[in-house]
Amino acid sequence: MVGQRFLEAWTERPAARTWRVTVLAEEPRPAYDRVHLSALFSGSTAEDLTLCPSGFLAEHGIDLRLGDPATAIDRERRLVVTRSGAEVRYDALVLATGSVPFVPPVPGTNAPGCHVYRTIEDVDAIRAQAGTARTGVVVGGGLLGLEAAGALRAGGLDTHVVEFAPRLMAVQVDDGGGAALRRKIEELGVTVHTSAGASGVLTGPDGAVRGLALADGRELPADLVVFSAGVRARDQLARDCGLPVGPRGGVVVDAHCRTEDPAILAVGECAQAVDGRVYGLVAPGYQMAETAARALAELAGESTGPVGEGTGPTGEGIGPTGEGFVGADTSTKLKLLGVDVASFGDPHGTADGALDVLYSDSRSGVYRKLVIGTDGALLGGVLVGDTEGYGALRPLAVGGKPLTVAPEQLVLPAGFASAGPVALPDDAVLCSCHNVSQGAVRAAVREQGADSVAALKKCTRAGTGCGSCLKQLGTVVTEELEAAGVSTAKGLCEHFAHTRAELYEIVRVTGLASFSELLARHGSGGEGCEICKPTVASVLASLGHGHILDGEQGALQDSNDHFLANLQRNGSYSVVPRVPGGEITPEGLIAIGEIARDHGLYTKITGGQRIDMFGATVDQLPVIWRKLVDAGFESGHAYGKSLRTVKSCVGETWCRFGVQDSTTLAIELELRYRGLRSPHKLKAAVSGCARECAEAQSKDFGVIATSAGWNLYVGGNGGMTPRHADLLAADLDRETLVRTIDRYLMFYIRTADRLERTSVWLERLDGGLDHLRAVVLDDSLGIAAELDELMDCHIGGYRDEWAETLADPERMRRFASFVNAPGTPDPAVTFVPERGQIRPARPGEAGRTLDSPVLVAGARLEVLTP
Repeated sequence: MVGQRFLEAWTERPAARTWRVTVLAEEPRPAYDRVHLSALFSGSTAEDLTLCPSGFLAEHGIDLRLGDPATAIDRERRLVVTRSGAEVRYDALVLATGSVPFVPPVPGTNAPGCHVYRTIEDVDAIRAQAGTARTGVVVGGGLLGLEAAGALRAGGLDTHVVEFAPRLMAVQVDDGGGAALRRKIEELGVTVHTSAGASGVLTGPDGAVRGLALADGRELPADLVVFSAGVRARDQLARDCGLPVGPRGGVVVDAHCRTEDPAILAVGECAQAVDGRVYGLVAPGYQMAETAARALAELAGESTGPVGEGTGPTGEGIGPTGEGFVGADTSTKLKLLGVDVASFGDPHGTADGALDVLYSDSRSGVYRKLVIGTDGALLGGVLVGDTEGYGALRPLAVGGKPLTVAPEQLVLPAGFASAGPVALPDDAVLCSCHNVSQGAVRAAVREQGADSVAALKKCTRAGTGCGSCLKQLGTVVTEELEAAGVSTAKGLCEHFAHTRAELYEIVRVTGLASFSELLARHGSGGEGCEICKPTVASVLASLGHGHILDGEQGALQDSNDHFLANLQRNGSYSVVPRVPGGEITPEGLIAIGEIARDHGLYTKITGGQRIDMFGATVDQLPVIWRKLVDAGFESGHAYGKSLRTVKSCVGETWCRFGVQDSTTLAIELELRYRGLRSPHKLKAAVSGCARECAEAQSKDFGVIATSAGWNLYVGGNGGMTPRHADLLAADLDRETLVRTIDRYLMFYIRTADRLERTSVWLERLDGGLDHLRAVVLDDSLGIAAELDELMDCHIGGYRDEWAETLADPERMRRFASFVNAPGTPDPAVTFVPERGQIRPARPGEAGRTLDSPVLVAGARLEVLTP
């Protein structure tokens, strides 16, 4: 990656036009993105990761020699010898040899089944073996180690992480952040062993891996071991030719990336910077590449001004002092096994007098810490579970800037919303990978016409590295355009300039039925992201484009939709059958009770008047569904962004205060709107009188009976930010009521933003409640017939997702804890008895799998297979 960035920076210099460039590479392909290597486990290809644009090499006359690495440097004759025996002469030589994975010097690491995690070929080898393995161990709990663990876990392996330090990601996070990260990861079914070192790889009679021995005497069973315990600078070429290297490795370079030999430069992970550090992140590597390109231009006789005063796109200096590369920002923001993690500035508070401002909620897995200096300046921080605010806080910390709001406001839940915007100075660096400041971003918008993040990338390269700055870049671009009076598009993400509502209209009008078609015809390229994929999946489902697990659709779903069940904290799932209006027969109760008993599931009556069954493993889901379907139940869609329940009281049928039959109406509405996919979940209720026992005025839509008909309330929300619903219409007859709800729901689905509740949508809607009333009651936009037709299509096309899945062998293939051993329970999913039922075992607590006949006292448990 750093070598490719050097080539780009060098070819931008005037001096490059008269030079011939030869690149010697060990790998069989041009430069690719190692930062997103784990994307190969989720469907991306090697071509998707390439960093070398088509035609780049030919345009600049670069001779790329793949699979023929340098083996020796002759400094006196100025030539490099390659593995094939070729001799390549040079006037200047740039070492960008990177690093090699560190493998602990213990016995057995060469056994079949041991891997490192560094190249595309490494990933291919891990994927090939994972198909036949059941248990994997990752040695190393840093960034790459946790990514490797996530890949193994996603592949169905019982996964362990072994970390020598007392916490995960010891360099980036503190003890509190490490504890929060560990809890979240263990809740996903990965077993973590900290303060543990490997003493050897255990092998079987065939010589292949059978386990890992730990220094404390324990043995972990394993079919596959991945070593990701850090890297070491690849500096052997420099050592062999007599160049100085640091005591912990790395070719010693000055602030301009020059070695002791003025004709040889070194960049990236193979170099030790002037501060004595070897940087293993992409941002410092890119900065070194740009520094080396400037230094080489001077060697070539190009006038560049004082060395270190320019950085290509930004021209604002490299490193903190602007005098060459003297150090770098090592902030990181990423998602590990689905857990958001970020650290920035000085996360450990090493400065004298530094104080911590902390917020920790172990229940929700959120940990936030800001490090504040004695002068009130922000020095650094750690964010786990919720990284909102990273884009604004990191530049302040790196620049040592004071906060404009009280720090405690920024760590509390919803703190940024209440604190208002955090002002950044123009010299704050937004993109650390390419050292692009906020001032440079604003200048690109004003002076170079960068009217989008995509255009900004072309002007400045900002956002083309790790991508953690994209949200902040989009905010600044929008602010600058609006300040100039330019209307801005509210694109969904970098892959779509359209909003969710616009994409909905495109799909509705064109009939496009797949994400890839929509991306190819209306997107900006790439492969999509965690924002646009599930959003488009929801849009396609809303418009009835096939079962959500079919073909490409299945790969777009989030963790819950992926298995049509809610993922719980220990890796098990809950099953929630639909119970319309909360009405259930004794036979239905008995059927649910027998299923829960036979499978040892935890049962709980919900606030939405139905019964949750917790503790099912992936392979048990179809078995449980079959019994429920046979008993007359169907999916309750508790896992989807769709209608959940229509709660009700007993109404006039039983209650002496009731004035209408609320239960019958609630059942009718729930069956009418079941399976309706929407931007966010929908909850509803029907009360039989003004006493409001069903709490209809806290729902997305609620109905309250009157002596003259029904009152319809909309936009309520009883969640984290409660909102009382607004009265949309009063004393409606049944037919008008249903038609009005139809149009309200379809208008919401058609116009709302991604993950926007009806409460937020209604407050954002131009004209608010009056406009909504005019649209759904008076047809002010002339779209009532379209809204009616869309609802008719939904009702006519409804199919139970559980029953449809059970009838399709291809869909059923995904429901296995282990792809090579279907029906085998996942040993990582364990429980303990509590109050006559079960609950997930906590970290360190001895638990048992559900196939244990003594797990739940008084219950008969059977081992069931699909």
